[in-house]
Amino acid sequence: MAEKQQEKMSFQRVLRMISSCLEILFRPLLKVLKILARTLAVAFVLALILCAIVGVTKIYPLYAEYKQMAEHVVGESTPETFRLQESSYIYDADGGVLAKLSMDEDSYYLPYDEIPQYAVQAFVAVEDRTFWENSGVDFKGILRVGLRYLYTDGEEVHGASTITQQLARNRFLTNEVSLERKAKEILIARELTKKYTKEQIMEFYVNDISFANTYYGLEAAAIGYFGKSSKELSLSQIAYLCAIPNSPTYYNPYRHPDNALARRDKILDDMLEMGYITQDEHDSAAAEEIVIQRPDYGFHNYETTYAIFCAVRYLMEENGFQFEYGFKSDAAYEDYTERYNEAYAASKEDLYTGGYDIYTSLDPEKQQVLQDAVDQGLSFNTDTASDGIYALQGAATLIDNSSGKVEAIVGGRSQETDVYGLNRAYQSFRQPGSAIKPLIVYTPALENGYNSYTIVKNVDVDAAKKAKKGDDLTRLPGSTMTLRRGVEQSKNGVAWSVYADITPEVGMSYLTSMRFDNIVPGDYYLAASLGGFTHGVTSEEMAGAYAALANGGEYRDPTCIVSMLDKNGEEIFRDPKEKRVYEKNAALVMVDILTGVVTRGTASKMGWTGDIEAAGKTGTTNNSRDGWFCGITPYYTLTVWVGYDQPKTLSSLWGSTYPASIWKNAMSSFVEGLPAASFEDPGPETGTKKDVVSYTPPSTTEAPSEAQTAETEAPTEAPTEPVTGIHGGPGIGLD
Repeated sequence: MAEKQQEKMSFQRVLRMISSCLEILFRPLLKVLKILARTLAVAFVLALILCAIVGVTKIYPLYAEYKQMAEHVVGESTPETFRLQESSYIYDADGGVLAKLSMDEDSYYLPYDEIPQYAVQAFVAVEDRTFWENSGVDFKGILRVGLRYLYTDGEEVHGASTITQQLARNRFLTNEVSLERKAKEILIARELTKKYTKEQIMEFYVNDISFANTYYGLEAAAIGYFGKSSKELSLSQIAYLCAIPNSPTYYNPYRHPDNALARRDKILDDMLEMGYITQDEHDSAAAEEIVIQRPDYGFHNYETTYAIFCAVRYLMEENGFQFEYGFKSDAAYEDYTERYNEAYAASKEDLYTGGYDIYTSLDPEKQQVLQDAVDQGLSFNTDTASDGIYALQGAATLIDNSSGKVEAIVGGRSQETDVYGLNRAYQSFRQPGSAIKPLIVYTPALENGYNSYTIVKNVDVDAAKKAKKGDDLTRLPGSTMTLRRGVEQSKNGVAWSVYADITPEVGMSYLTSMRFDNIVPGDYYLAASLGGFTHGVTSEEMAGAYAALANGGEYRDPTCIVSMLDKNGEEIFRDPKEKRVYEKNAALVMVDILTGVVTRGTASKMGWTGDIEAAGKTGTTNNSRDGWFCGITPYYTLTVWVGYDQPKTLSSLWGSTYPASIWKNAMSSFVEGLPAASFEDPGPETGTKKDVVSYTPPSTTEAPSEAQTAETEAPTEAPTEPVTGIHGGPGIGLD
């Protein structure tokens, strides 16, 4: 026993020795750790004090301000506040009412006891599972949003909005995404919960939210999409409708029915999980086919649809949307298109319910003149498509050069029909043919060393297509001529060689400085100099650009809005600022050259006469699928397009035939009785571009023959199928 006790004491001595050694070795480290701990504790306390100071001096005043605002707006509200959707009115230049924009809300409002129980359960299950118990706010969700906000450096502030918060945002706030708005939303939601019962809040919400396509409230959506009252809908149909308000653009049944269907299934899953429906009810509803109807939008006159388009775009800008033009990647274009469509839909809903008075520059008399010119110019062809609409169509846009405002716009031929009238003037994007040359080739060239008498090469385009990058195009087969004559005769080889010299990047930069919505990566190539584009352009876009030439190179974004008053009668419209796109003298020289197109070039057979000068450019695409004439006088700019919605050949269609004829007939009426007028003379040309070779002028200045015109007008590689752009194409309209 004594030996064992002695061994135990020896072992303990060894442990103490080891412990002493470790203490000696790590004593400095322990001291450092203790000091660091004390320092961190002090720093933490100081951080708390600093946060408290910031909270008291910065955050609390904002909180007090926002809380006072929330108490005021909710305190002033009544149940009628949540039924308030004011109609907007659009007026023409004479003050006449063009349209009333509204929904008949009263006939669609559902008291709580008439809201289908499935709808209440669906919204609770998918939007706010604690609705019946919470104070209007889901604080766990708010924490998730706060962490996401910090994690993304402030880029993401979405989510966690309860039903009450959504109601607060829709009725009292804007759609701006910010931490400030979220704070206001929370405070208003809490005040709403104090003042109103949960049943009232649910009633307000179900009747207030957007179901896309200007349907507000469940009953309006039920009638609009299914043609019957919500009380007659099946579980599957109700779940389908309840899918839409989460993102009316993404779940739009007309545009993205599959998205809405997928969210219907999620809602059914959530309802099953919450115990609201049985497994059999779930399975039966998920298997049910959804068939929606698409009623007529109700607007068949082109001036109304265009006015709506202009007003919506202005509200988009007011709401902070940043318009972009010219995309260098397809992904960027697709992302922008998605954001554009979402913002457009939101602002359109605002327009229909915001109680605006919109005064326009649209002149009823000029509108009728332009419509008659299009109708008469195309009356020789009465063939119709499968939907009964005239197959051969036209579009035209008139701008007053003094104001830059659109005074008349025609999106197709007049026709008695129940089919929605597509406004081709701003919704159909078509290949511009040679009409694009002054905008991206010749005026830019006049700013980059060329002048109107520079000798240029009319290269063989087929040979030029085969040339390698960096090849000297002046060595290819082809004749030579002045730049002026190349424009007048619409020589494709001249446009190709000049564009190759200044480069597509330079040429297209002028176009993207203006509002051309659908310029994509595939447009930055040489064939664009002849009008071959991926999506194309509209007559309204072309009118804005040609009006810039008439305005000495200063561009004004085309619009018909003159004044826009909010529901309080306050003016909210500001005219777009002029933007210099072309140097003044380059624009004046270009206009001077284009007068030659009318007097002795491809448009000379139009026979423009009188003491009011005219200038313009013809355009025809491959196989005569599209014909254009874009022309100006000192008073007006007018652009005309003719073609089929589904592009096909019309052998007699050239820019110099039907489009030029329509232009002449309409413009003659517009300038009748006005004083004689000529364009401003350009100053001296400063271009010093070296001539390609010596040049001998032709022995005659006669106008080209019809065959010559046809040969030189046709650009290359234009798409053969219709394409759609940001705000619609054949068969699609946002309005």
